[in-house]
Amino acid sequence: MKVFRFVRNKYFLATVAFVVWMLFFDHNNLFLHLDYRSTLNELKRSKEHYQNQIEKTSTEVELMKKSPRWMEKVAREQYLMKKDGEDIYLIPEK
Repeated sequence: MKVFRFVRNKYFLATVAFVVWMLFFDHNNLFLHLDYRSTLNELKRSKEHYQNQIEKTSTEVELMKKSPRWMEKVAREQYLMKKDGEDIYLIPEK
């Protein structure tokens, strides 16, 4: 019978109602926080990827500024450029 008195306590009921409201009905509820956390983690991974790409591209730019051979290599491989009188054969990878 002490359990029923504890459950019928107005402070206990108010606390339970507050917790239920905050977890499920509030505009900052638990499910939104979990969704925000997953979005944040995805954006952090994306940020790392783009920072790596920026580093890679900046090193290529520095190499292209210093070496004309490297510039020619990049132009031929990435942009499929060719000299006059040359033919390009593309072999698809499996």
